[in-house]
Amino acid sequence: MSLKRCTNGHLYNPKKHGQCPYCDESELDKGVKENKKEAPVRKHMTVSNTHDNGAKTKAFWNESEGVEPAVGWIVCIEGPERGRDYKLKSDKNFIGRSEEMHIHIQGDTFISRRNHAVICYNPKQRNFMLIPGEGTGIIYANEEAIYSPTELSSYDVIEMGKSKFIFMALCGEHFEWEA
Repeated sequence: MSLKRCTNGHLYNPKKHGQCPYCDESELDKGVKENKKEAPVRKHMTVSNTHDNGAKTKAFWNESEGVEPAVGWIVCIEGPERGRDYKLKSDKNFIGRSEEMHIHIQGDTFISRRNHAVICYNPKQRNFMLIPGEGTGIIYANEEAIYSPTELSSYDVIEMGKSKFIFMALCGEHFEWEA
């Protein structure tokens, strides 16, 4: 992982955040603001910047507007992140220690850095599946080792590394976000 430093000295992951999440300013925005004193760049805009050597840099952000709704959560009930909740989104949620994972679990070195497990919500079938990832550790659901995709229900306990999580579904049989 390579971190980037913004003009105010903040470190951030440019793969996860297109611009500094602390001051809402990327290196590209810096040139625009210094030269033109324009409003900050917002989503769905194209920005270009000409460098001293004549090369042009062009960036385009096309992130969807609004919030990606939660379909469920896992909450750490045992381990270094005890009490912390993790929002699950529709489709696949990759779990690992890396900041690049959808669910970034810190402090438990027994959880693989990348793709230790996946929790998937299928909006057509309205169900959640726990899928073992590429990590070396075994995943448990309700004390049973998981070697293939396994359906999850609310209050199931998931064990990864030295941590335990309780699963809570929002979407499913009783509720679904409208398209």
